[in-house]
Amino acid sequence: MTGTWGELFLAFAVFLVSHRIPTLPRVRQRLEARLGSIGFTVAYSLLSVVLLAWLILAAGNAPFVPLWDQALWQRWLANLVMPVALALAVFGLGAPNPLSFGGRAAGFDPEHPGIAGVMRHPLLWALALWSAVHLVVNGDLAHVLLFGSFTGFSVLGMWAIDRRKQRVMGAEVWAGLARSTSTWPFAALVQGRWRPVAGPGLWRSLVWVVIWLGVVLLHAPVIGVAPLP
Repeated sequence: MTGTWGELFLAFAVFLVSHRIPTLPRVRQRLEARLGSIGFTVAYSLLSVVLLAWLILAAGNAPFVPLWDQALWQRWLANLVMPVALALAVFGLGAPNPLSFGGRAAGFDPEHPGIAGVMRHPLLWALALWSAVHLVVNGDLAHVLLFGSFTGFSVLGMWAIDRRKQRVMGAEVWAGLARSTSTWPFAALVQGRWRPVAGPGLWRSLVWVVIWLGVVLLHAPVIGVAPLP
């Protein structure tokens, strides 16, 4: 099945099924009981990375159907957007944020929501930026399907998570926790509902820089395409 559309569609199906796990309370509770909360997060993150890598490789192996040519400005756009996407992923993953995917409930303060004050769904915004900018750069059918699906998944996921959290927590509880946050970046700041009290943490900033440099240096040998124009 390698090198066919079938592999791409199979990778898509497995990836989507795997991402149902966090939304199934009983399944998640059983896994967390065996692995622990941190163990579940680590295991699920590794699984997601492996499946994402397979999905990207499957798109690269699919039949090439060009839709538009790549231009120099598209490559520069990707290099400007990706550090922002990586920063959102690094600062959002595991941060106190019970309102979105990848956050934790412990330590969350509605008055000082941290990264959630910048945007309520930092990981989904990171995924949306990554997929949208790669959609612009890769103008063949397989990658348009891949990155276009991820962009739509990210945007719809923000709405779906808000709806599910409101249903689980109750509308009033959710509204109280989310009062200093916003779906759109910096909307809570512009509207005066949130004011930052501290800058980014040092160790997360260092992790962000290391990951960004790693992506730049390893993109060519791992993905097969040099990221810099």
